[in-house]
Amino acid sequence: MSKKLIQLSEILFEDNHLLVVNKKAGDLVQGDKTGDEPLVEKLKKYIKVTYNKPGEVFLGVVHRLDRPTSGVVVFAKTSKALSRLNEQFAKKETVKTYWAIVKKLPEPPQDTLTHYLKKTEANNTSKAYTKEVSGSKIAILHYDVIKKLSNYFLLEIQLETGRHHQIRAQLSSIGCPIKGDLKYGAKRSNPDGSIGLHARKLQIIHPVLKTEMTFVAPLPEDPIWQACL
Repeated sequence: MSKKLIQLSEILFEDNHLLVVNKKAGDLVQGDKTGDEPLVEKLKKYIKVTYNKPGEVFLGVVHRLDRPTSGVVVFAKTSKALSRLNEQFAKKETVKTYWAIVKKLPEPPQDTLTHYLKKTEANNTSKAYTKEVSGSKIAILHYDVIKKLSNYFLLEIQLETGRHHQIRAQLSSIGCPIKGDLKYGAKRSNPDGSIGLHARKLQIIHPVLKTEMTFVAPLPEDPIWQACL
């Protein structure tokens, strides 16, 4: 069973402690109520077969991306690596950079958005409020318009917080829903069910070597994404 046979997202980096992949839109990072096989289980199979591992394979989920989002996801191959990476994410010592495609030019073209996000379990969405409401959590991001496409604009986004559907909800709240994101106000869906949101870059400290590492995820093979380069 090769990487190709189990249809893995592209592996960006692997050592004894980390496995970093470029998640395809549509892949689940971790199991949910759909019962679809998540990426973490596919990767466990890959490790088991590639390295002839006996018994259960450990692979820890450090962070997640929404199912229709593509880009960098890091997994931990040991419990020690998982614990240390969890601590980095909790302390906001990581740097997460996203690219988003939107139809409308945000005004101003560079800004910091601060909202209070409240999750609605019934339809799995988050609503952005300008003031704190009961059950809400503060959400902060910085965006910059870095390219004008023929019919869209490309935004680079730095996250300060990591809330549920944060980028999707915050951009929607300023009238700039992400391309294909029907749930947050886009006019039409993308043919493959993806949305125009890509986790482009992730910077972490290696949990064992203590070196700074930056992973960059190639863009999806889509004409509009490729025009962003």
